[in-house]
Amino acid sequence: MSNAPVDKGRRRFLTVATSVVGGAGAVAVAVPFIASWNPSARAKNAGAPVEVNIRKAEPGQLIRVKWRGKPVWVVRRTPEMLEGLSKVEDRLRDPKSEQPQQPEYAQNQHRSIKEEFFVAVGICTHLGCSPSYLENGMGDHVDGVDSGFFCPCHGSKFDIAGRVFESVPAPLNLAVPPHYFIDDNTILVGEDKGQA
Repeated sequence: MSNAPVDKGRRRFLTVATSVVGGAGAVAVAVPFIASWNPSARAKNAGAPVEVNIRKAEPGQLIRVKWRGKPVWVVRRTPEMLEGLSKVEDRLRDPKSEQPQQPEYAQNQHRSIKEEFFVAVGICTHLGCSPSYLENGMGDHVDGVDSGFFCPCHGSKFDIAGRVFESVPAPLNLAVPPHYFIDDNTILVGEDKGQA
């Protein structure tokens, strides 16, 4: 044991300096650890809403985008396509869209906010295949139907509003995702206007 006088100021300085360095080290370790609990940018983007530019969409054209890893279709329907909706109702499984396959604002004959633009998840409600878009008539698939969707995997058929025909494997209409029009040229898929 030394008989030298104790320098209390130096001892206090060393204690504070050691505490500060230890605290900084703990923060340096804790920040990345806590940040790792947050979802990655990729995970956030996978569920994020998607903007669809419809400004250049031609009548009859289908635009494809991805939302939550699923194909989403935006079809700009022609007046003839819209006129055909009432002609097939007696051959549809759920013509009034009573099953919860769409938001409330799309529970109408054309299953959309604006009649001209149909937005749907492009996945068959039978086993998850992606139907084909038949713009110029369903020909051999459905007599007298000018346009719609046909699933080649098991033969399910949907009209141009995504309503399923009777006597096919698909039990439900195509799903309509939440969406709204940001402006006349842009649709936001994945979010209702009330949720923004």
